[in-house]
Amino acid sequence: MDIRFWDKKIETLPRDALHPFQLNRLQQTIDRALLTPFYQAALTDIGVRSGRDITSLSQLRKLPFTTKEDLRKGFPDAFLAVDKRKVIRVHVSSGTTGMPTVIYHTKRDIVGWTELCARSIVATGASSEDVFQNMMSYGLFTGGLGLHYGGEKVGMMVIPVGSGNGKRQVQLMRDFHTTTVHATPSYLLHLYNEFEAETIPLSSLTLKRAFVGAEPHSEKLRKKIETLYHIDVFNSYGMSEMNGPGVAFECQYKQEMHLWEDAFLMEVIDPQTLCPLPDGKEGELVLTTLNREATPLIRYRSRDLTRILSEPCGCGRTHRRIARIKGRSDDMIIINGVNVFPSQIETILMRFPEVGTNYVIHLDKKEALDRLTIKTEVAPRLFTDDSRKLEDLKSRLRHEFKSTILVNPVIELHEPGSLPVSQGKAIRVVDERKDLN
Repeated sequence: MDIRFWDKKIETLPRDALHPFQLNRLQQTIDRALLTPFYQAALTDIGVRSGRDITSLSQLRKLPFTTKEDLRKGFPDAFLAVDKRKVIRVHVSSGTTGMPTVIYHTKRDIVGWTELCARSIVATGASSEDVFQNMMSYGLFTGGLGLHYGGEKVGMMVIPVGSGNGKRQVQLMRDFHTTTVHATPSYLLHLYNEFEAETIPLSSLTLKRAFVGAEPHSEKLRKKIETLYHIDVFNSYGMSEMNGPGVAFECQYKQEMHLWEDAFLMEVIDPQTLCPLPDGKEGELVLTTLNREATPLIRYRSRDLTRILSEPCGCGRTHRRIARIKGRSDDMIIINGVNVFPSQIETILMRFPEVGTNYVIHLDKKEALDRLTIKTEVAPRLFTDDSRKLEDLKSRLRHEFKSTILVNPVIELHEPGSLPVSQGKAIRVVDERKDLN
C-alpha cells in the first residue's frame, strides 16, 4: 500500500515529542482563553492566571469543563478571545430555546482548519489528481466548507454542488469524472436509487472513494455503500465547536479514525461521574483546542460516546484513534446529518397558540433517508368541515421548522386526547430507524 502523508513530520511525531508540543500549545490556549469573559472568570476561580500555571498535561484534569449550554449562555461573544476586527468568519448553530452557539474564526484559524482537512483527505490516499464532488451543505453549517477548502489546498478540482438534487449530482459525477465524494451515508444510499431510476450503470463512473460523516452509522452500512458503488468509504468525525470536519479521519487502513492530537487534546470521561477513563474504555469524548485563536475551548464536552485506541496503526501515524461514535450521552437526535434536540422542536410547537401540549416526535426511514414526523394535538376548533385552517397550520409549522432547525418534517395534527399519554416521564421521541443490512 502506498501510504500518503500531508505533513509526515507532525503526523508521525514520536509520542515523547508530541507531549511537550501539546503542553506548549495548551499553555498558549489558556493564555488566549484568559482574554475571554467566560474563561477569565472560570479559570481565575481555580487559581489559573496564566498558561504557565499548568506544568504538565495531567493537570488538564484540574481545569473546568465547557458545555454547549455555556456557549449558549455566552452568546454572542463571551468566548471571543480576539478583537472582532481580526475575525473573518463565524459559524452559528441554532439553539434549543432560540439561543444559538457561535464559533469565531481568524484568518489563522481558517488556515489551520484547512490544513487539518487537507491532512485528512490525503490520509485516505487522495491527491491533487482527484476530482472532489462535495455533497454536504454549505453556509452556517460547517460540513461543506471545511473539506471544500481542504480539497482545494490539496490541489483537487472541487465541485461545490452542496446537498440534494440527486439527478444533478449524478450528471456532475459523469460530466466531470468525479473520483471522490463527501456526503452523509444516508444520502449516498439515496443517491444510489437515482442511478437505478435513470438506469445508469455504475461502471460508467470514475468514483474511487467517499468521505462520510455527520451522522452515526454502522460498519454494516459502510460495507453496504462500498459494495453498491465498488468504492472505499472512509469514516470521519467533526463538530462545529471544534471547527467542523477534520477533527478525526480514517486513513487508508480504515481501522477507526486518527484524531489530530497536535490540534486537539482528547480525553474520554464517564458521563455520570465525570472521571477520566483509560484508553480502551467507552465514555464521552472531551476535547480541548490547541491551535485556535478566536474561540479557544477548554475541555469541551462533546456528548459523543467513543473510546480511545492507542495501539499503533499500520500507516505509521502516531496520533491515537477514536472508535466509531456509538451514540450520545444526551438526548440529541441526528436527522440526515442535522443535529436536533427534542427541546428545539417543543419550543417551536409552543409558539403556536393552536397547538396543544401533547406531541410525539417520530423517526423512521423513507427509502435510505431519515424521515421526521411530528404528531401534535391541536385545539378542537380547528376540526371542522373546513379543512383550510388545518392545512394553513401545517404549512406554517413546516415553514417554521425548515427555517429554524433546517429540517422539513411531516406534520400530523390530532384532536385533543387522541395521542397516548405516558405515565410518569413523557416519551416524546419514538425512533424506529434501523441500520440497513
